[in-house]
Amino acid sequence: MTTNRLEAFSDGVLAIVITIMVLELKAPHEVTLKSLIPEIPVFASYLFSFIYIGIYWNNHHHLFQAAQKVNGKILWANLHLLFWLSLIPFTTSWLGENHLSATPVALYGFNLLMSAVAYFILQSYILKHHGKDFVLKKAIGRDLKGKLSVVLYIVGLFLSFLSTWIAVVLYAVVAIIWLIPDKRIERNLE
Repeated sequence: MTTNRLEAFSDGVLAIVITIMVLELKAPHEVTLKSLIPEIPVFASYLFSFIYIGIYWNNHHHLFQAAQKVNGKILWANLHLLFWLSLIPFTTSWLGENHLSATPVALYGFNLLMSAVAYFILQSYILKHHGKDFVLKKAIGRDLKGKLSVVLYIVGLFLSFLSTWIAVVLYAVVAIIWLIPDKRIERNLE
């Protein structure tokens, strides 16, 4: 089976996830700029999560641009990824509303960790389904970015109970790693 329906469904889910997150932003009743100050943590958590969803959407697109076919395992692995990504609005809201308290920061990190694990599983099933000469296998290589991301999420998750700021910085470092354009897949597809 082709990837078209899976891609369209995934795009729709991610669009809904972003919509749910933006609906959590509440406008203050006052009309002064000062009234926006209490909303800064909520907006910052939204922005952070929007970037993360964008990173996943972008990489998901590249993954399925390379894939020519899917099977049942890939469909379920994709749903597994979408499950964890669909929880991001909840963890984002809790994080923003509680101003970097330890438990919301830890849960947010756990959500990011499980999303990364789910993406790794999806990627692995796609690689297995396409064989050893698959262009994506060559492009991904040893997947140092993916492995480093998981390590940083785990460290951040545990550090969130000691220093929420260090944990958030580690989560941001992972986002920055993935924001740096990675042309491996595009280069190998051409």
